[in-house]
Amino acid sequence: MPASTLQLFSICVLIWGSTWLAITFQLGAVAPEMSVGYRFLLASAVLFVYCRRRELALDYKPRQHLDLALLGASMFGVGYIFVYYAEAYIVSGMVAVAFSAGPMINMFAARALFGTRMTARVAIASLLGVVGITCVFWPEFARVSASRDAELGALFTVLAVFASSAGSMVAARNQKLGYATWSSMAWGMFYGGALALLIGLALGQPLTFPLNGRYLASLLYLSLFGSIVTFACYLTLIARIGPAKAAYVGVMTPILALLLSLLFEGYAWGWLATFGVGLSVLGNIVLLRPARA
Repeated sequence: MPASTLQLFSICVLIWGSTWLAITFQLGAVAPEMSVGYRFLLASAVLFVYCRRRELALDYKPRQHLDLALLGASMFGVGYIFVYYAEAYIVSGMVAVAFSAGPMINMFAARALFGTRMTARVAIASLLGVVGITCVFWPEFARVSASRDAELGALFTVLAVFASSAGSMVAARNQKLGYATWSSMAWGMFYGGALALLIGLALGQPLTFPLNGRYLASLLYLSLFGSIVTFACYLTLIARIGPAKAAYVGVMTPILALLLSLLFEGYAWGWLATFGVGLSVLGNIVLLRPARA
């Protein structure tokens, strides 16, 4: 029996909203670069098997592999390395809230790269999102003393958001060039995971793999559910209700991530954070709702 639209939406929000916390279970066991590499190489292996079983084409020309490698480097490699480092300094929910600015950044990038039309509504939504994210982060900066954790966390978060947006632009370009979704994701995750391992080795990180249950459980969850299951649900959601309505997943995900941070990471959720989340959600709603005829 096919899943309902509400079920697909709920799966995306619940899994993606919890992956931010799951990442923290991998911190400290091995270097972030190695964890990112293990995650996406495992996910790519599963996707390659899936593509073979579905008889989906996996053969690309050398020039096309460069496009796929660029996708992997930005969206799955460098971008997630910054995410892992960000969560080493600040709570995971704050990183998730910052990523809610992704659609707005993508709008500006699409305008610059593809000439996509922008409106006053986009500008208003962007302003709401930026002010909202600033409100969420502000209490952390106010508590900074000798430690520079908040500044470092914010820096890595900004780098992660921009790397993710760059990956989105590469993905949009690849779609315009006719790349198949599943096979390009398989190759992209492979290149992203391999690049992450190479960066780790270049930085002198040991190629170790912890066998404790906490690390293995989080790795499997992030690879299979956070990287594959949710993507399959999201694609189905886009096919059913369109990309604009499906993007509301990104409105709800940060709220769940902050709730989990409140429960498991000791995040102090005050009135300013509530106000900031409200502004970010409002900004996303303004951005994503269809224009009035």
